Amino acid sequence: MKLIEKLEIMAKQLRKDVLIITSVAGSGHLTSCLSSVELMSCIFFDAMQKDDEFILSKGHAAPLLYSTYAESGFIKRKELLTLRKLDSPLEGHPTPNFPFVKVSTGSLGQGLSAGVGIAIAQKKEKKGKTYVLLGDGECAEGSIWEAANLATMNQLNNLIAIVDINGLGQSQETMHNHNVSAYERKFKAFGWHTQSIDGHSIKEILRALHYAKESSKPFAILAKTLKGKGISRLEGKLGWHGKVLSKEECATSLIELGEFPEIKLKSKIIPKKTKFVKIEAKPISFEKPISTREAFGKALVSLGKNKKVIVIDGDVQNSTMTQEFSKAYPRRFIQGYIAEQNMVGMALGLSTKGYTPIVSTFAAFLTRAHDQIRMASYSRANIKFIGSHAGISIGDDGPSQMGLEDISMFLSTSQAIIVYPSDALSAQYLLKEIMNYQGISYLRTTREATPLLYREKDKFPLGHFKVLRKSEHDKVLVIGSGITVHESLKAYELLRQKNIHIRVIDLYSIRPLDVNALMKQAEECHHKVIVVEDHFFNGIGSVISSVLGKVKHLYVKEIPRSGKPEELRSKYGIDATAIVKAVEKF
Repeated sequence: MKLIEKLEIMAKQLRKDVLIITSVAGSGHLTSCLSSVELMSCIFFDAMQKDDEFILSKGHAAPLLYSTYAESGFIKRKELLTLRKLDSPLEGHPTPNFPFVKVSTGSLGQGLSAGVGIAIAQKKEKKGKTYVLLGDGECAEGSIWEAANLATMNQLNNLIAIVDINGLGQSQETMHNHNVSAYERKFKAFGWHTQSIDGHSIKEILRALHYAKESSKPFAILAKTLKGKGISRLEGKLGWHGKVLSKEECATSLIELGEFPEIKLKSKIIPKKTKFVKIEAKPISFEKPISTREAFGKALVSLGKNKKVIVIDGDVQNSTMTQEFSKAYPRRFIQGYIAEQNMVGMALGLSTKGYTPIVSTFAAFLTRAHDQIRMASYSRANIKFIGSHAGISIGDDGPSQMGLEDISMFLSTSQAIIVYPSDALSAQYLLKEIMNYQGISYLRTTREATPLLYREKDKFPLGHFKVLRKSEHDKVLVIGSGITVHESLKAYELLRQKNIHIRVIDLYSIRPLDVNALMKQAEECHHKVIVVEDHFFNGIGSVISSVLGKVKHLYVKEIPRSGKPEELRSKYGIDATAIVKAVEKF
């Protein structure tokens, strides 16, 4: 039997699988699967080799992905019948609970960015290609074109995008329906090689995949397909997205598919688990006031000897202070340009290949990529985020540049570590700490130079805090973090002159948090607690109040203006004077 005939039969088997398992599950995106079966048949059972990677960007076609792995022999066919059940790894959209999935998808428009990251890693290792199956509907997302742009900039001729152009979205036709040439013009405009094909012709798919492998540029296969292909009641019809056939309708449709001999084909891919490596760094000495962003930049260079460390910056490396790393290790510095969503998606891809990516930009601009950060968390990615220019303390640049929502965002990211150093020494120590935490981590840095509070021998383990001022006579506990630690210490001196004693804590670890130790500190201060932070509501104050109950919370309560840092902290009530007033009211 010729290869084309074998792959045509495999496509029928895949159609049969998805019809049955979605009907048994009672839910799923059946029609989105049916349009892609020939594409998946050719990709998995002919094109892909052992070092290749695959991402299903159109994650709603998950039943087809699971069926393909079952037909490849990686899971038992009977396991397909557990689709969407509570205790099953075969979820409605792919997650790493299914062991062959490294990138969670389903929030559309993100798979190609992850593919760029994986393809960059493969280039470094000089082996493998990355295949990304996209839906035409998700090509309306800007992150797709951010990824397409950077793929060309990085000459990723090992990246192959296959676009399933079935013409129908969830509620109506897609932007270009079946106008394949519209997609062709776009990819060509971004410097890609392209080929338009009949997405249900095995012969045309194989030919296009062959050309893609030999391409000198990123390659886009633009496959015209029919949503619901192969089943007359579904084919090319709106209103079926996210719907499945009843058991009776399924039985009728299986008859329509006809009889065909069962075939077994082997896939050449070899799924590999991601290996994480420990990161070592030599400590740096600091002798004068320096900003934590500068301290981060210097400490970052010391990490560069670890070949798995990669830095991605969004065209602000002379502000975030990653520029010294870029000079010292240019091959492991990626210029992400002003495209934060793609930066995070790339980092996810790199993480799946065992790299430890550091994503650095202004704290404010990370919020632009919240969904990518969310999906990276669901992918169990190992990414380190560095947000500089935090809070109103950046000064004159105004509110658009001020990170005032970033802590809230990372608090909403499941299991993310959040640290906020107050001086250079704690900054470099905490950078090393998060580098050796396997998961999403966020380090917040300050623009202003701040005095050194600690000594080189001091340690800053995650989950703890530092008590900087303490006596037996303390009436109020003041908790600061980052820049507000310094304001708290100024307030301490002002109050001491009035014979009022306060206890000052540097909450350098926002999450995790040593709850019992913090409760003990509050108890010793008669449960009178003030939290002061350079952030909007739902930041550090929310964390502390969830532990200690009612606290006095000093935070930025309105949209700020441009001004000098000290003027802004005074105007918005988070400076030493504001702390003194709050203490005196107690």
